[in-house]
Amino acid sequence: MRIGIVLYPTFGGSGVVATELGKALARRGHEIHFISYSQPVRMDAFQQGVFFHEVMVPDYPLFDFDPYEVALTSTLVRTALQQNLDLIHVHYAIPHAPAAFMAREILKTKGRLVPFITTLHGTDITLVGRDQSYEPVISFAINQSDAVTAVSEYLKQETLKHFSITKEIDVVYNFIDPEAIAQEKKECTKAIAAPNGEKVVMHISNFRKVKRVQDVVKAFQLIVKKIPARLLMVGDGPERNMAENLAEELGVRQHCLFLGKVKNSLSILPCADVFFLPSASESFGLSALEAMACGIPVIGSNAGGLPEVQIHGKTGFLSEVGDFENMAKNALQLLSNPAMYKAFSNDCIQHSNTFHLETILPQYETLYRKLVQSAQ
Repeated sequence: MRIGIVLYPTFGGSGVVATELGKALARRGHEIHFISYSQPVRMDAFQQGVFFHEVMVPDYPLFDFDPYEVALTSTLVRTALQQNLDLIHVHYAIPHAPAAFMAREILKTKGRLVPFITTLHGTDITLVGRDQSYEPVISFAINQSDAVTAVSEYLKQETLKHFSITKEIDVVYNFIDPEAIAQEKKECTKAIAAPNGEKVVMHISNFRKVKRVQDVVKAFQLIVKKIPARLLMVGDGPERNMAENLAEELGVRQHCLFLGKVKNSLSILPCADVFFLPSASESFGLSALEAMACGIPVIGSNAGGLPEVQIHGKTGFLSEVGDFENMAKNALQLLSNPAMYKAFSNDCIQHSNTFHLETILPQYETLYRKLVQSAQ
């Protein structure tokens, strides 16, 4: 099949999943056309069957804001015609789903029926999409999609709760590629982060308020009081300065490394001993899944879709949102008990295989074939 994939090309989970999905589909013989305003960060090497089409937005003084959705629609139409696309798969509803709807309707006037799938990833539903400026358009675009998927049951229920949805939503979980992770584990040098053999606590996110990064710092202060440890904060965003300032106030700044954005988090994730994800809400928790695939127990919050990914008391621990003291206690329990840690680490790897690429990918392929056949 010839598949157009529309995505945000940045470090966010939706862009990472969309890119890895496309690369995996190409390895199975499909022809993949990524469509975005810049090359996806995870599209870092030439691969057979993978192509990139840049959305060019003209700069006219008439517009205070660039009309990206119009430019994206035109690029979708042009790419579908030139590359003879069988279907379009958009990741993150805003503004990709409305653009795909318009492109599909334009293509109909040109004698082409190209169905589109919308995959809901998180804040397009739980935050941005609920804004009254967007909600009517997003509800319409979701309902007009030829198929809709969500990355967790939690996200599906949130969509049905807050939007006027009549379209069936299929839950297709995010995935991991164990082979790629195994390769990254070989290249990770933990001694750089912890030269004296300290335990490594890690957090990776976009440092938005919902991630509660200050809870990570508060919990780490309690951990480093008990055992030698280092905190690696990976990513960047509006809460970073406050987290750094808090580390200074709590007297642990010398034990912390704020690394900023890392192009491929898997290049550093295997260096961790425990992974913290204390978010107020997670639609899925891809970083937690990647940590578990590396054998790293997760200290997370009992919120959103994370309980669908993690098994409390087996692959890590879940605490109530904001209870950093309990999170610190759970982390210390693991880091101070080698036998317990080894059992959790093994369970992490075993459970992560539930979300193996080879399990999830056929679910998308089945959906694709169904839509392509219905369009013929």
